Amino acid sequence: MAVSKLKTPISEQRPEERVRNFKEVCLGYTLEEGRAEAARCLQCKDAPCVPGCPVSIDIPGFILAVKEGDMPKAVSVMAKYTNLPAVCGRVCPQETQCEGVCRLGRAKDFEPVAIGKLERLVADWNYAQENTGKAEVPAEKIGRVAVVGAGPAGLTVAGDLVKMGYEVVMYEALHAPGGVLMYGIPEFRLPKSIVEKEIRAITDLGVKFEANAVIGRTITMQEIMAEFDACFLGVGAGAPNFQGVPGTTLNGVYSASEYLTRINLMHAYEFPEYDTPVKRSKKVVVIGGGNVAMDAARSAKRLGANVTIVYRRSLAELPARIEEYHHAVEEGINFHWLTNPTEYADDGTGKLKGVSCIRMALGEPDVSGRRRPVPVEGSGFFIDADTAIEAIGQAANKVLLATFPELKLNKWGYIEADPKTGATSVPGVYAGGDIVTGAATVILAMGAGKDAATAIDEYVRGKRK
Repeated sequence: MAVSKLKTPISEQRPEERVRNFKEVCLGYTLEEGRAEAARCLQCKDAPCVPGCPVSIDIPGFILAVKEGDMPKAVSVMAKYTNLPAVCGRVCPQETQCEGVCRLGRAKDFEPVAIGKLERLVADWNYAQENTGKAEVPAEKIGRVAVVGAGPAGLTVAGDLVKMGYEVVMYEALHAPGGVLMYGIPEFRLPKSIVEKEIRAITDLGVKFEANAVIGRTITMQEIMAEFDACFLGVGAGAPNFQGVPGTTLNGVYSASEYLTRINLMHAYEFPEYDTPVKRSKKVVVIGGGNVAMDAARSAKRLGANVTIVYRRSLAELPARIEEYHHAVEEGINFHWLTNPTEYADDGTGKLKGVSCIRMALGEPDVSGRRRPVPVEGSGFFIDADTAIEAIGQAANKVLLATFPELKLNKWGYIEADPKTGATSVPGVYAGGDIVTGAATVILAMGAGKDAATAIDEYVRGKRK
């Protein structure tokens, strides 16, 4: 049977419809479509897609089960490797990971297998069942572990450790678990109902969750270390960065983290049903080229604004997922490539009236390996705007770090941790995710969480001998 060259088409909301709502853009595969796509998998014996996945899912195994119509088996295969399958199936950059090394995709004119969309199908099918069951959890407990931060890394550590036989308590500074999954990624990319189902599956295993717990304020690390056998820090990098151009403090200039948190976690897009409004802008400029910039721009578009993204490099260097860029273009987002803001203009009352920009040219590579943008003299121009959103990255949150001086940090202010185990300078304290690497992907944070769970188990067992 000949293998189809192209991925099985997947249904999406039409652009003209979705720009007026926050419902999920991609509608997912049906079981029939999923089986057709699964049939494209070559079932390679060496399976380069598996090491291409940061959590090493048995990708050929679950895809074969989908092809054969055995969805319970597909669920059980994936459950061995990931605690957040419905999340990963939606937001992981598969094009640069598992799908990027898919052998089918390397053949001329062939597209890789839609691994992410199939993972989503399996997870969504599982949650649609009334009696999905849950993993076996040992009755006898090995020890107690604290997890600080309920984002992707923390949720992964907690889920893995409780299944190993640990009592796990998870502390979260906000009122809801999920971290960036809840406050950073918009509803149209990752519905909160999906995140809540994934979290419920973890807490149903026995993980205890403590909300509104600001470690370093409401409880200290010293108290945690005295009470638990080990601790994992997955507090993320939630402090916003600003370029520092003149006018940053004007009314109308936001960090992407504040803008998205208001919309996502606090349901500002549903005002007045929810009582946390967000500014209804007419003209928005978003600065940045990553997924966060796309999320902010597409959210502003759905709130009725004309939106322009300003990025200091070219499309070839764009760090955002290509799927998100294509969706943004379809939705009418404007782009100014090789452009950087130089000043936010005041309307005379302390409010933003526009953004002064300058054209850039690409010079020699910088420390990231990408060509460094340099200003083009005399190329300045002005963009009218009542809102500007800076999406240029996040910095380490200092609340916990400032009260735990024993913890060694690197030159960027992130926690210094062993890249394979997550071990920090403090025995029994492990860390992973953005607080170690800086802003990265959900799946990389999950991979760090899995590695840390294994290392914590070895540490606690060793301590008990």
